[in-house]
Amino acid sequence: MENCQRVKKIIEALLVVSEAGLSRGEIRAAIGDIEPREVDEGIRLLKEEYSRDERAFNIAEIAGKCRIVTKPEYMPWISNLYRPGTDRLSGPSLETLAIIAYKQPATRAEIESIRGVNVGGALKTLLEKELVRVRGRKDAVGRPLIYGTTEKFLELFGLNSLADLPLLRDFSEEDLEYGRSREQEVVTGEGREEAEGGKQ
Repeated sequence: MENCQRVKKIIEALLVVSEAGLSRGEIRAAIGDIEPREVDEGIRLLKEEYSRDERAFNIAEIAGKCRIVTKPEYMPWISNLYRPGTDRLSGPSLETLAIIAYKQPATRAEIESIRGVNVGGALKTLLEKELVRVRGRKDAVGRPLIYGTTEKFLELFGLNSLADLPLLRDFSEEDLEYGRSREQEVVTGEGREEAEGGKQ
């Protein structure tokens, strides 16, 4: 028991000084002569302790790494300290990112067939923000590029892996229809070409 408490404290110290978080393997390598189960137990004890003491933070595993994170209910005050900038994703970029996240690997043509508009600008934005990356080329005519999400995407949305994405059946019909009626209005008829230029 004494050794478990020591390992727990070492893990806590490592996580406190780590800005990007640490995988369980990295924690084990930093400690040295220790079994994987001892690392698992140390993390479990920390989680229990933080929860029991009703602290303002907890341990979360995001993108395969353990991190000390602030609990969501304290975000209003944290936002006052670190006010978000204006560099946010637009609606079209978010829609494109969602399609890539669920369909990946996906080609530009496949994404555009779902959105119904040109996604060149949105893809450029997502690539610049390192939320998606080129994962290769599809074995098809023209060998188009295929896109997938990055580790930064997992970090931004607080996911440990893509398996943590909400199931599509968890969304209501209204969620899935969001913006569709308006989009159909602007891309039909003579306004389609103009809309495709402005929806990037």
